[in-house]
Amino acid sequence: MYKSFYGLQKSPFEITPDPEFLFATKRHNEALAALYYGVRRHKGFVVLTGEVGTGKTLLIRSLLQLLKLSNVNYAYVFNSRLGSIEFLQYILGDFGLAVSGKNKSELLLELGRFVISRFQKGLITVLVVDEAHHLSAEVLEEIRLLTNLETTREKLLQILLVGQPELNEKLDSTELRQLKQRIALRSNLEPLELEETYGYIRKRMQVAGSPDPDKVFPMETVLEIHRSSRGIPRLINTLCENGLVHGYARQAVQVTPAMIQEIARDFRLNVVESARLGGLAGMTVPSKEVEEAARTLLDLYATLLRARASGEELRGVVGEIRKDEPYI
Repeated sequence: MYKSFYGLQKSPFEITPDPEFLFATKRHNEALAALYYGVRRHKGFVVLTGEVGTGKTLLIRSLLQLLKLSNVNYAYVFNSRLGSIEFLQYILGDFGLAVSGKNKSELLLELGRFVISRFQKGLITVLVVDEAHHLSAEVLEEIRLLTNLETTREKLLQILLVGQPELNEKLDSTELRQLKQRIALRSNLEPLELEETYGYIRKRMQVAGSPDPDKVFPMETVLEIHRSSRGIPRLINTLCENGLVHGYARQAVQVTPAMIQEIARDFRLNVVESARLGGLAGMTVPSKEVEEAARTLLDLYATLLRARASGEELRGVVGEIRKDEPYI
């Protein structure tokens, strides 16, 4: 609806992971290079992590597009909430192998024959597991055992685990220490810096056919987008897409910071996650009251320390203390 108004041939800020719109920052380039190197050099295990919306799936889709050009066959698991048998069935099914009526040992034998046959032809076989932070310890252990398909010099099945930072926590657990030791390469994606946010918006507008991205998203608007999105690409897309819709509705040739602020409020982007507030999700905590409470506690603590050092009575400070109670 807004495309002709802004001189665009396609929508520039869809949240689906389209490799055509990949904006490769230094970190993205390093991660893509590590993934590609890990696969081509038969390194076995490669792990990619990053916060929600930082572009992990888009990077994987870009990698798979590269691998298609070089006789690489892959199974792509995008729903990781599976049991161990279901997981094996999914992999074999994605490789085009028959799974009906087969037990676990038969599934493993079938997969082994498939991988060895491809290796003997000089072909590479890859297993990509997206959303890997949802995998159970049992399935992760099954994945580790799959890397036993190897020669004396290289792995026959290349495995890419992609997930949120919680994946690192799982891999750090004692029960998965054997898996952690087998990881050959690791990469982590971070939110975009301000300069990268500007380049990201400009690149997407140009790919979509914009003759003048800076006219639509001037620098002051980019600053507000970066602030409201915290540099997370998926949120940048949400703000920019809705900014174009708002601009078109108002027949404005320029998306303004005020529009972005309004959109951020509508999408509640200023609400802090519950995990970061100890379960106080959605609650507004006035910073002034928090500061005053902190100062009061610090003053009380300092008074207690002085009283304790001088041997003064503490009754006037903390109230009546019973003889059988310890004091701070």
